Amino acid sequence: MAAANNRDYKTITEIRELREETLKKIGARLGRDNYDGAEIHLMVCGSTGCTSSGSGKLLEKLDELMERDGLSEKVAIVKTGCFGLCAEGPIIMVQPGNYMYTQVTPEDLDEIWECHIKGGSPVETLISQNESEFFSKQKRVALRNCGRINPECIDEYIAFDGYEALSMVLTEMEPEDVIDTIKKSGLRGRGGGGFPAGTKWEAAAKQECREKYICCNADEGDPGAFMDRSILEGDPHSVIEAMAIAGYAVGAHKGFIYIRAEYPIAVERLRTAIGQAREYGLLGKNILGRGFEFDIEIRLGAGAFVCGEGSALMISIEGNRGEPRPKPPRATEKGLFGKPTVLNNVETFANVPQIIVKGLDWYNSIGTEKSKGTKVFAVSGKINNTGLVEIPMGTTLREIIYDIGGGIPDGKKFKAAQTGGPSGGCIPAELIDTPIDYDSLTSLGSMMGSGGLIVMDESTCMVDIAKFFLEFTVDESCGKCPPCRIGTKRMLEIITRITEGKGTMEDLDELEELSEVIKRGALCGLGQSAPNPVLSTMKYFKDEYIAHVRDKKCPAGVCISMLRYIIEKESCKRCGICAKNCPVGAITGSKEEPYVIDQDKCIKCGVCMSKCPFKSIMKNA
Repeated sequence: MAAANNRDYKTITEIRELREETLKKIGARLGRDNYDGAEIHLMVCGSTGCTSSGSGKLLEKLDELMERDGLSEKVAIVKTGCFGLCAEGPIIMVQPGNYMYTQVTPEDLDEIWECHIKGGSPVETLISQNESEFFSKQKRVALRNCGRINPECIDEYIAFDGYEALSMVLTEMEPEDVIDTIKKSGLRGRGGGGFPAGTKWEAAAKQECREKYICCNADEGDPGAFMDRSILEGDPHSVIEAMAIAGYAVGAHKGFIYIRAEYPIAVERLRTAIGQAREYGLLGKNILGRGFEFDIEIRLGAGAFVCGEGSALMISIEGNRGEPRPKPPRATEKGLFGKPTVLNNVETFANVPQIIVKGLDWYNSIGTEKSKGTKVFAVSGKINNTGLVEIPMGTTLREIIYDIGGGIPDGKKFKAAQTGGPSGGCIPAELIDTPIDYDSLTSLGSMMGSGGLIVMDESTCMVDIAKFFLEFTVDESCGKCPPCRIGTKRMLEIITRITEGKGTMEDLDELEELSEVIKRGALCGLGQSAPNPVLSTMKYFKDEYIAHVRDKKCPAGVCISMLRYIIEKESCKRCGICAKNCPVGAITGSKEEPYVIDQDKCIKCGVCMSKCPFKSIMKNA
């Protein structure tokens, strides 16, 4: 239930007093001398990644150790959000001192407990060796509290300037002042094409309508993307606070967070945070005693990629099948339930409180002239340090891959990076020094998107990558408009023929023609950008397409239909292991006769190559 319109709220003075009280309790975590809480804080990652790696078992064991040794007054166990270094989970950070223990097992925990927690001597062999380089060029704004607070405790959020921005807005600023601040900050939408947030808020505010809505897009559907999920798991109150600020700015009293049901941890923490905000009178009626009313509801999505598109998302919230609708009118004129609506994604909202509290000069000092602030990326693929990073706009791709990401595994060469998910494109190795911002990526045929960044090495087939994203788009198309429903299907059929060695040079021309038709004719932005992975790979890796078509070869040795497994006679010891393990009996030979592979029977499974102890079987594309 929303807070009532009486004394069921905390005043601004009470919020600020609570902040000081909580800071004293967690002062040891911050390295402060004046504190009255636990001396040691064990920060245990409770995000999806670390939970799947076993952090829940670590938390259970820590409770047992605490009870056994009676250290509840000395040690505090804090379940946090994502630290970012996802490849090394589960992670425990010991404060004070920023000692990050990675890939912690229950056995490691015994040693950490005895040596570090009880004995005061950090276990150097278990401390992360990648932490310093991973965080060296990052700047955390949207992720500022992830790994630093307990996301299920509103008091800890308040301790780190939480709800201070809302307090300032309600006491010191008129709605138009808030909009002006967001406009001057240069904050652009972090979920797609980068539309200026302040301009969107201003358009909604100008609508003369008593009923307006604030919507948060948490339907993060790009392959390899988990930025918004991590923010909600680690700092849900930042989004709640920002939505209330947006509501005040545009005259809305109701908000909806649309989040996919596949994010159970994020959903549960959101529910907890909304309940706590209502209990404190930070949502509901008469917020902070200032007469402002705003509340939030959660709506669960079923995982349809198209519902990441604004109009489809709002139609889904209304209870209908999520399909995009033509524009105009824009959502700021006629959005959710036909009323003016502001729709931003999680990361965009997460920036707002810091812009208000720290000011325009601070925010404008980060990033580039046209792309202010930072951007969160989920970095995955062929890279050593996979995980969640937040970098100032303008940071180069090289810095992300080598300075933060630790380079490419096994000494292989960097080949390309894909940004923007199915709507984005591939950036080749020769453009690795490109600064990452909205305009630079667009000029290369890619886009920022929500922030997935997939790194590829020399073993990657770029034609196969384009095929992968087209398969995703075809599966996820809502089917409402023919250019997307039919056009992407025809593109997939063509590129499948190419990867099977059946393509022609005319197919390459047809791919480009179809791409232009779809870009011009599709109803929504998702359909219009669906050809981007094909166009960008054809632009920068045309030689690979030609090799598939003309030479019937896959240079990377990925496309199965073109592969041939060959036994080198010179190095083969005629042990017969390959023949014994072949599932279809395609290999024949003996001690007297050389072993050979019948290419007509071979199913290209690669078992023979993996089982050969003498490395005598080669993959020939």
